Amino acid sequence: MKKLQKLMLALSLSSGLAWAGPNDVLHIYNWSGSLSDNIVRQFEKRCGCKVVQDYYGDNEEMLAKLAAGAKGYDMVFPSSFVVQAMTKQKLLQPLDHRQIPNLKNVAPSYLSQSYDPGNRYTIPTVLSLTSVGYNVEKLKQLGVDPANWSVIFDPNVLRKIKGKVTVLDSSREVFAAALFYLGKDPNAATDADMRAARDVIKKAKPYWAAFSNASYLKQLAVGNIWVALGYSTEFFQASEDARQTKRAFHIGNVPQREGNEIGVDTMAITASARRPDLAHQFINFMLDGQNAAQLTNLNGATNPVATAGPYFRADLKASPVINPTPEQAKKWTVLRELAPKERRALARMWTEVKVSR
Repeated sequence: MKKLQKLMLALSLSSGLAWAGPNDVLHIYNWSGSLSDNIVRQFEKRCGCKVVQDYYGDNEEMLAKLAAGAKGYDMVFPSSFVVQAMTKQKLLQPLDHRQIPNLKNVAPSYLSQSYDPGNRYTIPTVLSLTSVGYNVEKLKQLGVDPANWSVIFDPNVLRKIKGKVTVLDSSREVFAAALFYLGKDPNAATDADMRAARDVIKKAKPYWAAFSNASYLKQLAVGNIWVALGYSTEFFQASEDARQTKRAFHIGNVPQREGNEIGVDTMAITASARRPDLAHQFINFMLDGQNAAQLTNLNGATNPVATAGPYFRADLKASPVINPTPEQAKKWTVLRELAPKERRALARMWTEVKVSR
């Protein structure tokens, strides 16, 4: 019997077909709230197996647990900026693209990025644009254009909204936005470019209300702030909250003309996975357009699956952030990993920014 089981498993691995039963389990280590119960049930029905999930709150927590030797997980969903660290530590195993035929559905602009050339270890799944969320009615009343980084960095514009603006408490995110504002590529910034970005940030800072990584969603949704530099998925939630509580305003989110940073969460298989066959099946399942669209409808994420668009909620199809044109997406940049020297220089400049008045 054991020989037959091994033979059947080998056939399933070579063909990409499901060979699973109710006692077969796919163990996923994932972001909390990332997958709906509905999509998990659909996959379980498709593969005839069970899915068990554990959750983490940030990449550092996930990376530390796996690096410490945690076993029992078949899949993880690392953000792009930790992928290289995970591959260097041999925490991920190479993907077998033959078992992922739906990879053809992924838009080419999101494939073979610098963090994983050739997508040897990861496939993109959830994208969040570092952009501007705003109070539609207030900015229209004041004649302020949110589709330009001047809404965050130009003192002439900021005077109209002083004290009603927050930015992320993240050196990398804020400096990248300032570099875009200056017409520079954050991935090719020189020392002079970084100093120029620092000076732009210092001049804008007196007009900002706060550096915020968490509270800006609620503050925007209740109307306490009018503009925020943050993540598109958070702005989606703020918009939903404002709508559901019937606020007298709407929360908008647009990309900026000069360019934006795009954050990428990926699907990957752990080096110690017991069921890489089921993990490959799950990745392939999530690259089906109809299945992928469920993620966008749940959390407002930009979707790398080109065939997902027709299945988006009607009100999301017109969003230039959630459903961008190929021309818009070309202006979005995945930040590369910084060298130690660059990290130290950025940390020094960030300290200068924080202590400035």
